[in-house]
Amino acid sequence: MKKNIILLFIIFAIPLFSGTSKKKKIKQVPIENKLINYGEFKRIVNRSEGERETHRLTEEQFLNLMNEEGVILLDARSENRFHILHIKGAKNLPFTEFTKESLAEIIPLKNTKILIYCNNNFEGNQEAFAAKSPAASLNLSTYNSLKAYGYESIYELGPLLDVKKTILPLVTDQPEP
Repeated sequence: MKKNIILLFIIFAIPLFSGTSKKKKIKQVPIENKLINYGEFKRIVNRSEGERETHRLTEEQFLNLMNEEGVILLDARSENRFHILHIKGAKNLPFTEFTKESLAEIIPLKNTKILIYCNNNFEGNQEAFAAKSPAASLNLSTYNSLKAYGYESIYELGPLLDVKKTILPLVTDQPEP
C-alpha cells in the first residue's frame, strides 16, 4: 500500500515539477510589418561575415585607398561628433538618416568603393569619438545597412587608433576658442 501511494505521488507530481503538464502552450502570432524584415537582416549579416573580415583595413591601407579616384569616405556618426573631429575628406551622413535617397545623394553608384570608420576606431577624444559597446559598434551597423541598400564595395577601418598618433588626417569644423 505504501508503495502504491508513493507511485501515485510520483505519477502526479512529476508533471507538476517538470513543466510537462497538459497546459496549452500559447503560440506567438507574428506581427506583420512589410517595412521590417528580420530574416533578410540576418541573411545579409550571415552572407557578409566572411567578406567583411577581408575588407577590414590597416591604417596604412585605409589611407592609401582614401587617395584613390572615386572613393567615398563615409562618416555615419552624428553630425555633432563629425564637426568636432573627423577624417579629412569624409562625407557625413548620420546612420539614423540612411534612406535610399539620402545614400544615393552621397553615393550614386552601387559599385563605388566606400570607406567607413566609427567612434570605436579612435581613442583619446571621448567628445568626438565616444566608444560604443563592441557589439553595437557603428561600423557593424553601417556595413550591413550599406549592404542592405545594395552597395557592393565597402571597406572598414580595422584598428583602434590614438587620435594624437594616427597618420590619418583628422580635422575639425569648429572654430578655435
